[in-house]
Amino acid sequence: MPVIELGQRRELFVDDFLIERLEGNLRPVLHQARPCEAILETDRPWEGCFSNFNTVIAARPRHRLYYRGWQAHVGPGKKLEETRPPTINLAESEDGLRWERVPLRLFEYMGSRENNIVWMGEGDDRWGMHGFSPFYDQNPACRPDQRWKAVGAGWREPHKGLYLMTSPDGIRWRLASERPFLAGYAHDSHNTVQWSPWEGLYRAYFRHWVEQEGRKLRIIMTAVSQDLADWSDPIPLSYNPDARPEHLYTNNIFPYPRAPHLWIGFPARYVERPWTPSIEALPELDHRRLRSRISLRYGTAVTDTVFMTSRDGLHFWRWNEAIVRPGLRVEGSWAYGDAYLAWGLLETPSPLPGGGTELSFYGTEHYWRGEKTVLRRYALRVDGFVSLQAPLSGGCLMTRPIVFAGNRLSLNFSASAAGGIRVGLETAEGGPISGFGLEDNWECLGDSLEYLVQWKGGADLSTLAGKPVRLRIEVRDADLYSLQFIQR
Repeated sequence: MPVIELGQRRELFVDDFLIERLEGNLRPVLHQARPCEAILETDRPWEGCFSNFNTVIAARPRHRLYYRGWQAHVGPGKKLEETRPPTINLAESEDGLRWERVPLRLFEYMGSRENNIVWMGEGDDRWGMHGFSPFYDQNPACRPDQRWKAVGAGWREPHKGLYLMTSPDGIRWRLASERPFLAGYAHDSHNTVQWSPWEGLYRAYFRHWVEQEGRKLRIIMTAVSQDLADWSDPIPLSYNPDARPEHLYTNNIFPYPRAPHLWIGFPARYVERPWTPSIEALPELDHRRLRSRISLRYGTAVTDTVFMTSRDGLHFWRWNEAIVRPGLRVEGSWAYGDAYLAWGLLETPSPLPGGGTELSFYGTEHYWRGEKTVLRRYALRVDGFVSLQAPLSGGCLMTRPIVFAGNRLSLNFSASAAGGIRVGLETAEGGPISGFGLEDNWECLGDSLEYLVQWKGGADLSTLAGKPVRLRIEVRDADLYSLQFIQR
């Protein structure tokens, strides 16, 4: 059996990469992000109720949030009519919890420059405006004055390809070319491009359509480029066999910062339903009826966010269950455009004293009603997308053969007072290693993001570094999120 060269890489249990078998009652469990405080209401004259396809970027000394402003309403002709033109705006935060608009004064809007607008597109067709997605280019060959880049689609035919914008500071943008790339696809979504350091190229993810099982589905395509000019032929993403064929409206795919060899994605799932009493029981029936005057789906479609992960950027393990649900709210939810997450995440301070950090995501609500959208923070445990979970009756994980580096094993886990985790090491063939069996391990107790495993007698893991071994991990009333060998 092939041996996994693990080194000191952090591994999460978001797929079966490390897992040879699960015994007893141990099973993988997807965890839902919890809704937290509202961080921004788009209630300024240049903003509006159509704020989605947003981007959050971790930066120092202040994180950045690029968000769309746009105001429109259902007109007498039963069409969506623009009230005010769209904008891309900038807010910043030191901690990811409290956000402030940046007074840029770059664009005049409704007779004033007192705003935080960074982009309004180019030309009458607003080239590069739709789904404006900025990123900080990590390509070592990138010109310093173009370190910030963004892509966005043309507003309408015949300009519906993707356009490239560049900036020296992420604030002052210019259109790199009037010629779009990857043209001929839908692109009416949050389309993204980023540098993939382990591939040594740029990777794009964008939306298109496909006929599948007798219906037309919204899907995610990917393509790669060495120079952002010439692109490979796009291909659709593939998924695990039990992933349901579903509409995926956005992609929100990026490397997980704590384990950048893993791509993670949070696509918005779009679900069309018939008009029923159950639809009429959802929040804000009058506005739902108003939206349905344009198209029935605008009144009956609902959205949430699902989770997926990949090790090559093409083949993804996608969960059928939601990681962000529309939620228990009397208004501003359960509609087309609800629970769309911004592209990216931040590590933010935990509200619990001594709790370290947690992962924060930023999603929309109150989309397409009134004069504003609300952006809400969602939180999840660090590495906490998926855990291996067992009840008190217990279960066991046997890993595939691995080779590690370092002298300590760190676990991210949570247990009850009665539960815990034990770790044993065995030979690649499954034989015992003296001093490192389950019975030699001091049971891991508590709840920790970085718990250092200990063996009785002070057995030193460095004696096994570089040698093929397996981990046998026993779990009782606990969740195991990730592991990492370290040198300490």
